Amino acid sequence: MFKLLKEVFRTGEATVKYPFAPVEVCKDFRGKPEHTAANCIACAACTVACPANALNMETDTAAGTRTWSIDYGRCIFCGRCEEVCPTDAIRLSQEFELAVANKADLQRKAVFRLARCVCCGEPFAAEKEVAYVTALIEAMAPSPEEGERRRQLVATCPSCKRANDVVQISDAALVRSLETAR
Repeated sequence: MFKLLKEVFRTGEATVKYPFAPVEVCKDFRGKPEHTAANCIACAACTVACPANALNMETDTAAGTRTWSIDYGRCIFCGRCEEVCPTDAIRLSQEFELAVANKADLQRKAVFRLARCVCCGEPFAAEKEVAYVTALIEAMAPSPEEGERRRQLVATCPSCKRANDVVQISDAALVRSLETAR
């Protein structure tokens, strides 16, 4: 008995006092994903990458909003959302304790306003996403005129872009037919 007690004192404690003391986790521990709505552009890249379908993005064009949500009950802490986020809006934290009394407490939501098309006025994409892409385009534009043209394209909904492409294609075909007629 004393031999066992002596060995216990020599080696120290082999267990952690987990419920009564915090558990130390390593630096690269994959815990609960934390979403920072201020950094999020509502691009939905995280929702596409999530293998457990814990992330969801719903667009309500009548209200002009896009709602991002996460269900921690479905999350498998894989880290794919953090990898694909272009603005670092999602980061995996060190927190892993998710015990709650109510299932609804495992869900978080963020609501974003939708930008309206400059041609038809219909909501089509998150305002923050349009602003993000516009900033990228301005940095790459070779001239101010080209930058303005690109800004107009970014602020146009897909259906108006298609209609505009049809008009441009038919105008180009008309010009070609006039040139060949000469």
